[in-house]
Amino acid sequence: MYNTSKKSVWYGELRTSRGNTVIIYDKQFPEASAGRVYFYNTTRDAIIEYAEEIVRPNLHELTGAELATAETNYSVAWELAREAFMEKHSGWVEANNPKAVNVAKKPKPEPEPIMETEDESELEVEAADDDDFNRGWSSDDLDD
Repeated sequence: MYNTSKKSVWYGELRTSRGNTVIIYDKQFPEASAGRVYFYNTTRDAIIEYAEEIVRPNLHELTGAELATAETNYSVAWELAREAFMEKHSGWVEANNPKAVNVAKKPKPEPEPIMETEDESELEVEAADDDDFNRGWSSDDLDD
């Protein structure tokens, strides 16, 4: 069975009638549906959701040499698949564990400083004096 008490990433072997494959479990994955678990399947090069009840009896620990070989052969593909998976499910990860998210946040653009010119300050003062329209002037009084 996959034991993550010592490591956050567990390498193991899934033995089935179709053959054996190295799989990887990461406890930082978002939780799957009830009774299900995510594993990286090295044969398929994908993170797959498995029925935990079915897969559990078929999981086996790798020996020291097998573990070293698996880490060497699959670590790069595993990291790429993990990164894509976590990005795709980042909302799930944040909801379950806000500290686990290592997705780079976009920096907020800094507001540009507002440069006030003499013309603008005069316009603001003139625009604030709208009482001329309230004095009953009509459009006939304006010069064409």
